[in-house]
Amino acid sequence: MRRFAATSAVAVTLAAGALTVVPAQARAQDQAPDRPSGMANCTATACHFDIPPGTYDVKVLLGGEDAARTAIGGESRRALLPETATAAGERVARSFTVDVRTPEGEPTGPDGSPGLDLTIGGPAPALAGIRVTPARHARQIILVGDSTVCDQPGEPYSGWGQQLPRYLRKGLSVANHADSGDSTVSYLADQRLWGTVRSRIHPGDLVLVQLAHNDKTTDEATYRANLQTLVAGVRERGGRPVLVTPVVRRWFNADGTLNNGTALLVNGLGVDHPAVVRSVAAAEDVPLIDLTAKTKALVESLGVEGSKALYLYDEKRDNTHTSAHGATVYAGLVRDGLVDQHLVPGGAVRAGLSPAAGSASATDGGRNGG
Repeated sequence: MRRFAATSAVAVTLAAGALTVVPAQARAQDQAPDRPSGMANCTATACHFDIPPGTYDVKVLLGGEDAARTAIGGESRRALLPETATAAGERVARSFTVDVRTPEGEPTGPDGSPGLDLTIGGPAPALAGIRVTPARHARQIILVGDSTVCDQPGEPYSGWGQQLPRYLRKGLSVANHADSGDSTVSYLADQRLWGTVRSRIHPGDLVLVQLAHNDKTTDEATYRANLQTLVAGVRERGGRPVLVTPVVRRWFNADGTLNNGTALLVNGLGVDHPAVVRSVAAAEDVPLIDLTAKTKALVESLGVEGSKALYLYDEKRDNTHTSAHGATVYAGLVRDGLVDQHLVPGGAVRAGLSPAAGSASATDGGRNGG
């Protein structure tokens, strides 16, 4: 993305629905005086901030003279703020927390561009103000997974982890370390994957693990042991592991059900991956988000035709990887699981697209708080 000059003399802040200018020397003591912040770093469609890797709070002021609908994405095609409506002349403040890292997308992919890059989208975008500051008390949600979870680098692909940030409010950041093509075996063996994740876990962080799609030749004992290793490693660092069963493949029986090994992730050795995940979660007293059960029920309810939009069937004849719409819906199911398991408070998440909705966008209405 295009780069923009950093501002060092002033910081733009949002207050009482208007932009105010605060002298640099009046900033918080621990904020670097050259920390870029404000509209000088933005065009109508993008912003760039020259900041080092870390966790940052972003506060935006949305709206303009005309009615607007604005969404914000960033880094490697992450959805950071859902489409938000503002009436003509209205200004609405929203905040979110973002993980800035290198590589900025998949851990085994290219580094990407340094700093924080944001995209200003939506059918009628209007950004009136922005401020980026280091996050003081953010809690990480770290994702360990495969291509159905990861920050997919190119359209039309999207992992549910790529869409999860849009559902979270300020104070929760998603550090997506999922990687395409990885099994429990390869993830544990690669220093760029588990070696990196383990070093970045802080006490209190949630670590969501969804690995199964590529364990096609992993025997049950090894698969179970690998899950236990991941759980133990998270706990050793003071984090809280959460096991997630894999999303289903869209593979229907003649009777309209998904009751077959292909759809429900039973590998060639007869290993029932979701069943093993459930068993390990129970034995290790680990919270479980049963995404297999949730996605099976949803796909079956939509049927052969209606479920195509969740996957890349029309674009790629792909019944495993999700579209942006499908990833958004599945991320909503993960959000619901986090709340239902009391892993995050209900006030820390945003409402959004319901699982049965046909729309491909989630809206935040404009008046439901930060």
